[in-house]
Amino acid sequence: MEHNQQIKNYCHQFKITGVSTNIDQLVIAAQQQNKSYLDFIISLFEAETHHRQQNEFKRRLKAAQLPLNSNLDAYNHGVENGLSRTQFNQLRDLAWVDQIYNLMLMGPSGTGKTFLAAGLCADATARGFKAYFRTMEEIINMLKLKDVTRTAMNEHRRLAKANLIVIDDIMLFPMEKNLAVSFFNFVNQVYENTSFIITTNKMPADWAKTLDDEVLATALLDRLLFRCEVVNLSGKSYRINNRKTIFESAN
Repeated sequence: MEHNQQIKNYCHQFKITGVSTNIDQLVIAAQQQNKSYLDFIISLFEAETHHRQQNEFKRRLKAAQLPLNSNLDAYNHGVENGLSRTQFNQLRDLAWVDQIYNLMLMGPSGTGKTFLAAGLCADATARGFKAYFRTMEEIINMLKLKDVTRTAMNEHRRLAKANLIVIDDIMLFPMEKNLAVSFFNFVNQVYENTSFIITTNKMPADWAKTLDDEVLATALLDRLLFRCEVVNLSGKSYRINNRKTIFESAN
């Protein structure tokens, strides 16, 4: 055990946390299985690699800022919203992220746009992509403050290097002209190297009204729709159909 502690001290010095955390179990396993020196050394590297991969995943997951319940394994295929199981599986394989394609999820409120977008963002995070989930309001606030606060500046730098950005509820509310221009400039900066998932309940033709600028709306759509799959979700609101009640069921 003295040798184990000595190894832990060295690990602490060189920041090899995965080995330090697991050294006792690794030594016991090596002794019980009569591992060779080479096999034991490999097990040390495997432990450190796994530890670092898990920590990196936790960092990506925290930065993604996903909503609660973003696991598409729980997706209810019994809900009729116009998305087939085949299309669902094709979206989850994420080949379109590698190809830098965009997704535009359109449809009325409650048809699963946000859940699907967040779930795909979670899949991308687990797959090793730098993926982030943000509402339109959060994007606008970041752009408004990026030259003022360090937090917003760091957020802008982070999103500028993203593999995937989800923008939830785009064009839900009107935008001031200067913020609309800032948003266009941001999209224009990253769209060639970043995939977007856009959720919206407005048709692209309505974006000009929200921006109060047809030229700007056309230029924005030109970049987002150039390499884009538009998925139209339909049906009744899942939340309304499955609303909760505070009253107990009548006997």
